[in-house]
Amino acid sequence: MNILVLGSGGREHALCWKLAQSAAIAEHGGKLYVAPGNPGMAECAELVTLDATDHAAVVAFCADKAIGLVVIGPEAPLVDGLADSLRAADVPVFGPSKAAAQLEGSKNFTKAMCDRAGIPTAGYVHCTSLEQAKDALSTFAPPFVLKADGLAAGKGVVIAENEDHAREALEDMFGGKFGSAGAEVVIEEFMAGEEASFFALTDGETVIPFGTAQDHKRVGDGDTGPNTGGMGAYSPARVLTDALVAETLERIVFPTVRQLRKDGMPYVGVLYAGLMLTDEGVKLVEYNCRFGDPECQVLMMRLQSDLADYMLACAKGTLTDLPPAEFAEDTAMTVVMAANGYPGTPEKGGAIDLRDAEADGAKVFHAGTRMDGEKLVANGGRVLNVTATGTDTKAAQAAAYRAVKAVDFPSGFYRNDIGWREIEREG
Repeated sequence: MNILVLGSGGREHALCWKLAQSAAIAEHGGKLYVAPGNPGMAECAELVTLDATDHAAVVAFCADKAIGLVVIGPEAPLVDGLADSLRAADVPVFGPSKAAAQLEGSKNFTKAMCDRAGIPTAGYVHCTSLEQAKDALSTFAPPFVLKADGLAAGKGVVIAENEDHAREALEDMFGGKFGSAGAEVVIEEFMAGEEASFFALTDGETVIPFGTAQDHKRVGDGDTGPNTGGMGAYSPARVLTDALVAETLERIVFPTVRQLRKDGMPYVGVLYAGLMLTDEGVKLVEYNCRFGDPECQVLMMRLQSDLADYMLACAKGTLTDLPPAEFAEDTAMTVVMAANGYPGTPEKGGAIDLRDAEADGAKVFHAGTRMDGEKLVANGGRVLNVTATGTDTKAAQAAAYRAVKAVDFPSGFYRNDIGWREIEREG
């Protein structure tokens, strides 16, 4: 079977790396393509020039190359309806329809779905104007959680400590700081607790749990500074105990899949539930309609099952035929190496030398790189995902940071404390 992966970041590199190990590729002569990809992916897939916004071109490529499965990595093509165009051409695709992808594409859509399905989440007000949003602040006590309704590359959330800060942030949002994503805003009650991420695969009916992780959103050590797309992650998140996973499935994930099927938009692909572990139980923070980045990297390091089998079963509606997915007991950790200036304007073009980074069993997934002649250089904000495993979180952290220190990237930086919560628990 030939497989096409769409995307160019660290998530897609991790997916390509794992798919290249699938029997369909490794044993049965299939071919793995990625568009547009990045230099790191060239080791495991053929890079092709293809614009995901040109649905007709993607469909034509699939016909020309006899593609048996398309994996859509990032959220934007899903929200744009690319999965619908592929399904209309009878191409199996891992990823939700445009309608179902509103789970990530619109915060208000998800909140309204939670209301219909009785899913526990934060109280909220949906605002379509700056004046309405400022008036709605009186509904909540500080700190205020302000979210751009649309896609904002993981950066459209502001936690405002007081009303003055909240008013300034709302003015920024409605003023265009997040582009069209901030044309509408959701204001939420602040939920106290620890965050964790839960993943599940579904074909619209059957649901299979697919791992846990914990991300680190703030740019600086000690969870300081502005939010980013994620500065590192580890898996499993043992704070999500078996009992909490069961609660998440029963109260959040199963009701979501049932509700979307009832609404005529069955969900196909991975459901990424951002969770808050509160004193009142598990509550949904938000959904993403694709694998997290960098959570995907640590999940793929631990996954022992054949990824292509599970993705194809989701696409074809046969997930019920497969056993539970198997993951290694070891902990995996990834540390993001970002370009100076991130999450503001990153410094591009910095030289990178990875010569010794993978010497100790680590894996470096490329997130924002390009080739400048024979030289690898930075080409984005988050540039590398340095990933390693260990028998526990402390061991995984030690291995990951040994690999980080072996990377020569003078114009980059990273957090030094990924995994700190779990390491404190391990003692």
